Amino acid sequence: MQAVVYSFSRRGAELSKKVCAFLITAGYDAAAQTLPKYAAAPGIGVMLPDYKTACAEAFQKCGIIVFVGAAGIAVRTIAPYIKSKLTDPAVISVDEKGNFVIPLLAGHIGGANEIARCLAGFLGGTACVTTATDVNGLFAVDEWAARNRMTIASMQAAKEFAAALVAGEQTGLVSNFPVISTLPQGMQFYTGEDAPAVGLDIALNTCSSPFATTLHLLPRIVHLGIGCRRGTESKDIALLVLPELERLEIDSRAVCSIASVDLKKDEQGLLEFAATQGWPANFYTAEELQAVSGHFTPSNFVKGIVGVDNVCERSAVKDSNGGKLLLRKTSRNGVTLAVAVEDIVIDFYKTGLKTE
Repeated sequence: MQAVVYSFSRRGAELSKKVCAFLITAGYDAAAQTLPKYAAAPGIGVMLPDYKTACAEAFQKCGIIVFVGAAGIAVRTIAPYIKSKLTDPAVISVDEKGNFVIPLLAGHIGGANEIARCLAGFLGGTACVTTATDVNGLFAVDEWAARNRMTIASMQAAKEFAAALVAGEQTGLVSNFPVISTLPQGMQFYTGEDAPAVGLDIALNTCSSPFATTLHLLPRIVHLGIGCRRGTESKDIALLVLPELERLEIDSRAVCSIASVDLKKDEQGLLEFAATQGWPANFYTAEELQAVSGHFTPSNFVKGIVGVDNVCERSAVKDSNGGKLLLRKTSRNGVTLAVAVEDIVIDFYKTGLKTE
């Protein structure tokens, strides 16, 4: 993920190098930029053609934007580009002495709050976090979901869930996955009796709504292994994949990626299908797939063509880091599909920067 650090003074430019170094150690592809008269220092570029235009471009490409300088400069600069808390990058303001680190935008989903806390610790400053759940020491569901690769099915439900916690109300939890941590303050497992008004449901679908307001969290842990004949069109792939997901009761928002053998990396129909669904496509060599352990449906014909005895099942398991097959090889019109799911547990105290 890309990050950029802007500065507007000589002292700010010097501090921006430290901020940039921190972001790089956190896993970001970070760069520092400043005004032309302060850009002589090694490792600092120039905001071109000006900082407002540079910021507009950064909003499209970067996951984090840090302004070293007055918070007002940051606010006025980003104002025209703010669209949605679901898509806006994390924006942070740091004074040029590093005393205060202020998350301005995308505090939870974009990870700005967590980054600000860690950056403040690195600089020896203070993080100024103002979101209600944080200042009250409560569980921030949108931040946690983003950190753990979960899709929030309804932002309105997320708001009502957060409001219930802030109001001191009890909320419920239903999870299709093992929970290994204690529950955050204000949450309790739902046992089927006396359901709280608001609660979480963590599953691969939104079929169940045990609470009057159910916040569905969809872990993106489903991996699709797909094989196809050369020249197969996107629509033919969709005719197999989408009905099978529906039959398996898997919400498409729980799909992490598709995978196949590297001989298919230029297969236009497969690439178009992945792009249409918004899923990344990963490709593996025949040797990598053949080395995957497990019991798979073999085909000597397929092995003679691509060098591996099964493409879809092995691709799905490989892509899910050894996950469980939910659907073994199934086919239609020259397309084969297998579905695997990662093995996960739920830890409400799992921490770390959002680096995906």
